[in-house]
Amino acid sequence: MNNSIIYVVDDDASICKALSLLLKSNGFKVETFTSAEEFLAFKHPKIQSCLILDIRLPNINGFALQEIMAQRGIITPVIFITGHGDIPMSVKAMKAGAIDFLPKPFTEKKLLEAITLALSKSKVQNKQQAEIEKIKQRMDTLSPRELEVFHYVAQGLLNKNIASKRGTSLQTIKVHRGRVMQKMQAKTVTELIGFAKKVGFSTTPV
Repeated sequence: MNNSIIYVVDDDASICKALSLLLKSNGFKVETFTSAEEFLAFKHPKIQSCLILDIRLPNINGFALQEIMAQRGIITPVIFITGHGDIPMSVKAMKAGAIDFLPKPFTEKKLLEAITLALSKSKVQNKQQAEIEKIKQRMDTLSPRELEVFHYVAQGLLNKNIASKRGTSLQTIKVHRGRVMQKMQAKTVTELIGFAKKVGFSTTPV
């Protein structure tokens, strides 16, 4: 657990302190913040993490922070805590991807169970993110023509169809396609299409 970090955002400093002591006694590294702005200003290392987040915060509330995190690509599973929870609120939180919604006061057991779940999700997310970054780095090595051929291959077009769309010879497309496969380190076309899907590169025919 030591290679993971637990963030706590609550405008009540005494809750931040209590949670920090509790989590540190369970072997976690903890960072506490009393506002969403402080949390956003923090440089988040790319390690397993989760965020224990109070819904009612000054200026930027918990739900708004969850949205900003998604926009900024801060990939950290969220556990909401609140002293004013209700069913619609918890439904909204879970729909937006929260791991759990804990009304105060909650038990140590409940919190630690939610953290275990959040950290296992974080591990999977980090692995996926690292894979996406690798694919994007490989895509950056493609020439504009190769990128175009990759786009067509990802849509499932055959070499002859790509040649006719491009108005070039079949042999030229074969050369470009070979380079795309090599640079993208794809063993099969299926794998290449899989890469395209992972980075959100269009696989729908235009």
